[in-house]
Amino acid sequence: MKTIDEMLHLDLLTHEQHLQISTWIDAADTPEAILQMPASLWQAVERASQAMGVNEDLLRPPALDAGNAVFG
Repeated sequence: MKTIDEMLHLDLLTHEQHLQISTWIDAADTPEAILQMPASLWQAVERASQAMGVNEDLLRPPALDAGNAVFG
């Protein structure tokens, strides 16, 4: 939900989109239920994710100097 809130704060989602997405996620009891979110809401999340560079962050390899890293 933090990411959705940040998308709202950055004006990447409207208040109505934020409310609808948050309500859907809160009501979903499984990841599969979240995936059933209406296409228009997914499209809004995808556009906001692209603007924020979320995909690039997820694909970036972890830093080897990350705090509390354990190497075995």
